[in-house]
Amino acid sequence: MKTKKETKLTHLDKNGMPKMVDVSEKKDTVRTASAHAKVTMSEEAFKLAVGGGGKKGDVFGTAKIAGIMAAKKTSELIPLCHPLNIEGCDIVFKPEEKDNSVDIISTVKISGKTGVEMESLTAVTAAALTVYDMLKAADKSMEISEIYLISKEGGKSGIYKRK
Repeated sequence: MKTKKETKLTHLDKNGMPKMVDVSEKKDTVRTASAHAKVTMSEEAFKLAVGGGGKKGDVFGTAKIAGIMAAKKTSELIPLCHPLNIEGCDIVFKPEEKDNSVDIISTVKISGKTGVEMESLTAVTAAALTVYDMLKAADKSMEISEIYLISKEGGKSGIYKRK
């Protein structure tokens, strides 16, 4: 009977203690990752968001800047993440009128020794939190959900695409 290959957690040493992964021997490759988040809100808040602003200004413009800044600061927020030289980051907002929601997609790109999945996930999360902050005067019951990795490319593990 075939057994599934045991998954080894790379951020733990042989004694089970946290460690930063040594990437010094890895080769630089182009790496990209895309992530998703969703913010669902009231009709009033949705109209403010797609109309260009709430009381604090341009919701999506501000959230985009917050997401890009967060991607660049990921190693300061997530323990054991390597500081990366982000070479590209874009965030797209897709309003869905049928359920007063906004899908947020981030794509982060580098040429380096380690992936950018955490940077992309951090970017969409910060963007979603900023949408909440910008619109909370209109709707404190907004819901942030569906945060997940869509895809990643590059490195030893190759391509991943969410099903």
